Amino acid sequence: MSMTSPGTVVEDRGPVVLAVTIAFLGVSTLFVALRLVSRIGIVKRVTSDDYFIILAWLLAFSFSFSICWGVHNGLGHHETDISADNQDALRKSEYAFSVLYNPVLMATKTSILMFYLTLSRNQQIFRWMTLANLIVVNVAGLALTLLNIFQCSPVGAAFKEAASPNAICIDVVTIYLSSAPVNIITDLAILFLPMPILTAMRLPRRQHIILILTFSFGAFATAVDVVRISYLQSAFEIRLQEVGRQDATTSRISEQDDFSWYASLSFMWSAIEVHTGIICACVPALKPLAARIIPSILRDTSDPNDTSQLDYDQSSPPQLKTSPNIAGQLSPNSPLGPLPRALQGNEEDMDMMDFLTTPETLRSTKNLQTRVTNTPSRSETPSTAYLDFYNMKEKKPMTKLSNKESLVPLALVTILFFMWGFAYGLLDVLNSQFQVVAGTTSGQGLGLHAAYYGAYFVGPLTVGRFVFLRWGFRATFITGLCIYGAGTLVFWPSGVLTSFPAFLVSNFLVGFGVSILEVAANPFVALCGPSEYAETRLNLSQGVQAVGTVVAPLLAQKVLFKNVLNAPSLVDVQWAYLGIALFDVILAVAFYYMPIPEASDEDFEEMAGNRQSINTRKLFNVPVVYITLGLGVFSMWCYVGVQEAVAGDFESYIDAVSPKSVIGPFNYSVVGHTVFAIGRFLCALVEVFFKPSHILLFLSIGMIVTSALAMSLVGPPGIAMIVLCQFFESGIFPLLFAISLRGLGSYTKTGSIYLTAAISGGAILPVIMYPVTNALGLQYSFCVIVAASVIGTIYPIYLIFIPAAREQVNPVRSQWQPSLPEDKRGSSYRRASHIFYTVVKRRKGNDDSCTAEHVEGAKEMWHG
Repeated sequence: MSMTSPGTVVEDRGPVVLAVTIAFLGVSTLFVALRLVSRIGIVKRVTSDDYFIILAWLLAFSFSFSICWGVHNGLGHHETDISADNQDALRKSEYAFSVLYNPVLMATKTSILMFYLTLSRNQQIFRWMTLANLIVVNVAGLALTLLNIFQCSPVGAAFKEAASPNAICIDVVTIYLSSAPVNIITDLAILFLPMPILTAMRLPRRQHIILILTFSFGAFATAVDVVRISYLQSAFEIRLQEVGRQDATTSRISEQDDFSWYASLSFMWSAIEVHTGIICACVPALKPLAARIIPSILRDTSDPNDTSQLDYDQSSPPQLKTSPNIAGQLSPNSPLGPLPRALQGNEEDMDMMDFLTTPETLRSTKNLQTRVTNTPSRSETPSTAYLDFYNMKEKKPMTKLSNKESLVPLALVTILFFMWGFAYGLLDVLNSQFQVVAGTTSGQGLGLHAAYYGAYFVGPLTVGRFVFLRWGFRATFITGLCIYGAGTLVFWPSGVLTSFPAFLVSNFLVGFGVSILEVAANPFVALCGPSEYAETRLNLSQGVQAVGTVVAPLLAQKVLFKNVLNAPSLVDVQWAYLGIALFDVILAVAFYYMPIPEASDEDFEEMAGNRQSINTRKLFNVPVVYITLGLGVFSMWCYVGVQEAVAGDFESYIDAVSPKSVIGPFNYSVVGHTVFAIGRFLCALVEVFFKPSHILLFLSIGMIVTSALAMSLVGPPGIAMIVLCQFFESGIFPLLFAISLRGLGSYTKTGSIYLTAAISGGAILPVIMYPVTNALGLQYSFCVIVAASVIGTIYPIYLIFIPAAREQVNPVRSQWQPSLPEDKRGSSYRRASHIFYTVVKRRKGNDDSCTAEHVEGAKEMWHG
């Protein structure tokens, strides 16, 4: 009922909402009309994607009408300013809006993806990805549509003013905000899926740029979606402040909610999003119309290869005689697939790729034919299509790179190490804050941790194995980044719903994505360059990862999650995860185009063949390399369990042994992480002078001693022991990983998969410690850590005291004679040579059975 007194100025957002909605409806209508003119009048063919865009426009018109009708009945006013006569119509318009929103997006995205399918007739992986995206769009859209239809029980309670007092409703703003990650993920997938095909097309420069920009219009839809989410979040926070969480689950709209006021701008931005999507879907189809009306826009007079100004008969079907070399440039198995039929000289109808490059591109076909014919043909290597990024004959395998040559790719991949270290640090703090807000138990907190590390068992053995073995390092990096980004976005609905199951899913997805990254990243660093420095390289990269675990908690505790005290503030921090997700996508795109070296199983076999006599030895009639790998996997499982048990109980341990500590448990935790990072960098330095197996044994013994002493010491000595324990832990992971991969040859990738799956030990040992802690106390529970550390130490003992294993894993520094003439060697060179040979002699000792590894690589490193 309206309670506004005469003469009172009424706040009204309605005119703005109405004007913006009508304006965008008009623009999208114009684009749909121009698209139909282009398809019917010029191309003279209408396909399934055109029918879906017509359906999307009809739904968008109804959607916009519901907003306009809502404005007419009070949308944009405060609830107290809306007359009782308009309340019923307003609620019906709001209900219609909520029901129509998802079908519009479904139809628009389906139109775009159906269009993509016409581009992918010979791109199998791209086609599978498009179909998967199509399934996600329609399944999620259908589920959300049904959820909006049945948002209340009974259904009529959603749009009746006098609803039954027993009616139960779901807050629509919560639904919109929780479904936001699905829209963002599918928007980004639609935006980036066709880019590899488009950027590889042979077109005149201007046409190429216009084509890519045409498909990039989807970025506007994604940006609008983000803006819409910010308004939804504001509406959600206002709702929580006004009615509280409990009331929000029993009543959708009331006068106290003021829904018509705070949700009006969200409705407006939803209309902008819907119509922007339709406009973006129509833009690629306007190319023939633009070429007919403004042909000069596609001509590049500065490009001598663009002869688009030549006359041609548009009414006749394109028939071209192509050189065999053209087909050789775009073979059916290449990532680009075969040439479009318009360039193959047959009389079939043009497909969508032809449509995009017609009519202007066909004008320059004669010139294109000449260019391709005169281009030296590349030797064709069979390719498995969309994700087969690398031509092995054009670049040197990673196993044959020198230290200098491997520097850039190692630096690029090390960014990934920082990313998952940063993610782990953020998760640790966010999970703690979630437990405070949601009131979860310590056991549930342990479940969140177990979900993250449990994904390490699933990810490497399923998706990681399939992608890594089939397409290699680059494809695995991109896949891991995409899943990691999707997982971070799922934190959004988790925070909105304050749901423990949703947080479990979020943690699992992030762990799943990071585990796939680790499947490829750790062996890449270990194998990219001279093999004798594998442990050093991996410790340096893992040191950067440890820096991420130091920076993230500080940033989270002091900045991002500083004021996370309730549900609204928990939702606020999701913007940080949106930023991480977008950075992941950008990084995945960058990795697609960056020069990342690869190596085949044959390259790994060749590397192992340099020491074939050693790697083929057997122990108990089993090849020693397999025993080394098996023990390495088990030791890795034990070690990661120890590391996570110590890290998970670090702050509780500080409280137990020093309740009145000056700087507090969190700051001691930061000190521990810092010591851990420093330890990895120190190990990288020490490994230049000592054998990795000896360092591994030393660190393992140190971990046993410090964890045992932590069981009994209290006060500063106890704190010192747990900090030192983290120091001794620091270098063990890189050593285990690099050592276990030595000599595996063609099974190197499989070994990496099993070693990464062993990281799942981080989910088990903390769970074992939990009942011990509850029964006998935290310090006593460290006996579990001591026992796991002792069991894990079997591995370095095996490496040192079993001759076949010792010879297999100990790296050999390359021996060679300096190639510079004596008179051109400066004093600095001679001093460095003396130091180098002294170190090599000391390392080699009396072990004459060892042979040199990568002599040429060491020479290039020395002279470089």
